[in-house]
Amino acid sequence: MPRIRGSRAGRRRRTAVVAVLVTGSAMLTGPDPAAAGGAPPSPPAVPRLDWSRCVPGSAFDCATAKAPLDHDDPGGRTIELAVVRRKATDPERRVGTLFFNPGGPGGPGTVQMPQNYTSFPQEVRERFDIVSWDPRGVGSSTAVNCFASPAESADWNASHPAGFPVGEKERAAFTASYEELGRRCERRDPELLRHVSTADTARDLDLLLAAVGEDRLTYLGISYGTMLGATYANLFPDKVRAMILDGNWDPRAWTNDASDEDPRLTSFQRLGSDRGAAETLEEFLTLCGAATTDRCAFSAGSPQATRAKFEELMVRLRKQPVHGWTYAGTVAAAVNGFYVVHPGWTRLAATLQDLWQGRAPAPAPLPPPPAVPEPDPYLGEERATAVFCGDSPHPRDPAAHHPLEELSAARAGDVGRFWVWSSGGCATWPAVADHRYRGPWDRPTARPVLVVGTTYDPSTPFSGARAMAAELADARLLTLRGHGHTALLNPSSCVRAHESRYLVDGTLPPPGATCEQDTPPFGAPRPSGGVSTGGGGTAGALS
Repeated sequence: MPRIRGSRAGRRRRTAVVAVLVTGSAMLTGPDPAAAGGAPPSPPAVPRLDWSRCVPGSAFDCATAKAPLDHDDPGGRTIELAVVRRKATDPERRVGTLFFNPGGPGGPGTVQMPQNYTSFPQEVRERFDIVSWDPRGVGSSTAVNCFASPAESADWNASHPAGFPVGEKERAAFTASYEELGRRCERRDPELLRHVSTADTARDLDLLLAAVGEDRLTYLGISYGTMLGATYANLFPDKVRAMILDGNWDPRAWTNDASDEDPRLTSFQRLGSDRGAAETLEEFLTLCGAATTDRCAFSAGSPQATRAKFEELMVRLRKQPVHGWTYAGTVAAAVNGFYVVHPGWTRLAATLQDLWQGRAPAPAPLPPPPAVPEPDPYLGEERATAVFCGDSPHPRDPAAHHPLEELSAARAGDVGRFWVWSSGGCATWPAVADHRYRGPWDRPTARPVLVVGTTYDPSTPFSGARAMAAELADARLLTLRGHGHTALLNPSSCVRAHESRYLVDGTLPPPGATCEQDTPPFGAPRPSGGVSTGGGGTAGALS
């Protein structure tokens, strides 16, 4: 799940939406001591996890694991990984450990797993210890931090426009701001910047798997977590017990098809995020217009009239912000609001209606903080940027982004502009990861992978799920006919039942299986029911 730049007032709310030994012919960049005539490095020591309650009275346990900064140099500098666990609630029927990555890059698992714990299927909570962690560079782990104080970070945030730049002056300010960020980060810890790649984190995951005493991985990754899962599956194919990838990134698009040429498009254009957001916006306006104002406050009485109303609001905001809400900041807030349908779409409609009437929108209430030591960690832009820009190829000429913005605007409208500039800071980022996994993606895994895709996803379009299922050697696609970013955050009883059966006993959905969301946007809940075929997840556990 990419980092969203919205209105200034909305930045803290983003956290609430939610966030190795190389074998075979893996295309992992960097030196290979064995190929150079030296002995291969010894494997890193398995970390020791000394679990204790995260805070008094918490249902979650916390621990810290040590890992090498460079897995090819296990005797060198070490880093710390913050880890969280919720033990199986039915220990007598416990199957094992489910590892969870909440996406990003930059999602702090020690916060987002506890925050979203009840979104996991009940049987999964009963039968698995659920473990997550803050990936290297992020959250409470050894983190990329480019500022000496929160005030410095706030000053930097104020140096560039919210959402995305509009006009030549703002584009120049945006470029200068991210050039400064890169200089700051390079001065403070250039070595760390080169070792926060997806492949580095996949190797950390393999160490954590050993640390919990298991030799095969059960995993659920959402959004960017699908890239992490696919990377792990191809670095360690024999260790895959069960893997769910929900809200998928196309691995070839992410790596620019492993090309060393300067890419023609930004990562999010290659992934199709602009088109996915445009399709979701169209659905939002259509369904809102078909609803009454008590269900969708922004409704103008018909889909056509509601689309015209939105377009007029964007024109108004371009000319004059409303209580600090700019055109670009509002577009970013809209994309952010699409992620979680309930209550996100209703709140977004109310925000747009307030702006239409010239009122300052009320801030969305924050969820209660999870019972962990750092429930509201610093999520500076540099953390996601370090992973994203160092791992995925981007155009290196800042001047190229305005033409690319116009290209996306032509195919995706206002939201296309947002997605182009979401990675605009990568043009001047100073570091490239030493170890980037760039394929192949079709190494046969010990067990098949379950790929879940939502038909109207504003960040990871359904085309990404199709691509992931096609690229992996053995995968089954489960389609969620619905809206929002990932099935985990937009519940479907049907998807949960399929996932439970797959995680417990390895039963895949039938080919071509589709599910519906429990509650459509602006509508009444659908009757809940079971899956279409087969027995329940209470069958014998997959070993």
